[in-house]
Amino acid sequence: MDTISNMIIQIKNAGLTGHDRVLVPYSKLRHSIAEALKKEHFIKDVETESEKGRKMLAVGLFMENRVPKIKGVKRISKPSRRIYKKASEIRGVKSGYGALILSTSKGIMSGREAKRASLGGEALFQIW
Repeated sequence: MDTISNMIIQIKNAGLTGHDRVLVPYSKLRHSIAEALKKEHFIKDVETESEKGRKMLAVGLFMENRVPKIKGVKRISKPSRRIYKKASEIRGVKSGYGALILSTSKGIMSGREAKRASLGGEALFQIW
């Protein structure tokens, strides 16, 4: 089961149905992905909470006149096939309206940050 794709699809679907926040199971990887999405202004806030003894990640979503900020996501690197990109291969997503999320040696970051720091890594997903 692919936990990253489950998380990003849950966030996208919660926005499309009009929810202002969504709870996803906690992990360090999911938390760092959520922080990267917060830096890129795709989500409002992220915090950890406990529900029925389980640690959960509460993700606040941006809504503009009942229209979600996240319109779509595309998983690039999958468990069955890993895709790596050099810093020179990183391109903009949807003419700059989207973001590429990468797993680099310095942690999870967006394509803009990785290109600025001249870092490559595993391309996790695109979001717009």
